[in-house]
Amino acid sequence: MKDWIEGVVTDNIHWTEFLFSLRIEADVAPFKAGQFTSLALDIGGERIARPYSYLSSPGQQPVEFFFYAATGGVLSNALIKLQAGDRVWLKEHANGFFTLDEVPDARDLWLLGTGTGVAPFYSIARTPEPWQRFENVILVNAVRNGEDLQYLDLIDELRETHGDRFRFQAFVSREKVPGTLSGRIPSALADRSLETAVGLELTPEQSQIMLCGNPGMVADSIELLKQRGFRKNRRRTPGHLTTENYW
Repeated sequence: MKDWIEGVVTDNIHWTEFLFSLRIEADVAPFKAGQFTSLALDIGGERIARPYSYLSSPGQQPVEFFFYAATGGVLSNALIKLQAGDRVWLKEHANGFFTLDEVPDARDLWLLGTGTGVAPFYSIARTPEPWQRFENVILVNAVRNGEDLQYLDLIDELRETHGDRFRFQAFVSREKVPGTLSGRIPSALADRSLETAVGLELTPEQSQIMLCGNPGMVADSIELLKQRGFRKNRRRTPGHLTTENYW
């Protein structure tokens, strides 16, 4: 089928029972950090496909994706069973506008994600552009349980490379984990405890915010931030809030 290419799995990393990552050698077309492609498997005589954001940065091989095997998710529950050497279909060309070239300049770049919705932020943060354009980059990851906090080696790498210019804050909603905040991102925006935790203030004058993940988090956060003077970012009317649902 047009635009589909075959990739070869090099690694399937099982972080938890349902959380996993695939590394795939595939001759994909060049893409921008923050974009997504589609992955597919032929199941029961039908090609089942779903879009996933690149976690790997442009030019990296193998390409990498971060998944949650949802109950009833036909494709994700098949992908989790793949082993090194297995083949998977990918769309050759990436899509999407959740990229930094769509985001206006500011002092601070806030990257707010839930679950595997942080994948595009890892892609973005490991490119030169955010560090050339923003003074500070703040990555926020909200998960249910402490074991869902993965890629901490990449967090350490970003801290080592960029020092105090990079700040990371995790949320865990279902248990108490040292060093993390409890509850949901919107609640921490409402009472400003997120800003207290990272030591920076969110203001329309100094902040650009990218939000990706649970549509409820995205919608609730936007409403709260609008009350503080933030506007949705559009090409014709630049603002402060750039969003992508990841569900």
